[in-house]
Amino acid sequence: MGTRYFLALFLILLVLGFEVQGDPVTQQEETASPAVLTKVQESLLGYWDLAKAAAHNLYKKTYLPAMDEKIRDIYSKSTAAVTTYAGIFTDQVISLLKGEH
Repeated sequence: MGTRYFLALFLILLVLGFEVQGDPVTQQEETASPAVLTKVQESLLGYWDLAKAAAHNLYKKTYLPAMDEKIRDIYSKSTAAVTTYAGIFTDQVISLLKGEH
């Protein structure tokens, strides 16, 4: 059993040693990297904004006030039921852990 722990410790130290050593990066690569990351970030944010706009437009097209009211009513009833049953479950678990019958 001691050998397993020694082997695991050795592998962890070996990995950490390689992480600390790393690859030497030139100054030119360091300055180019933020520009690429900025372009990727801008591209992803652009796609995100397009998706948000499309979803918002779809929501506006399919919006039905009666359906919205029904959904809100169902949501409030279901959260009330979940809260009640979660409280009952919590009470049961606590009484089980305390050993009360």
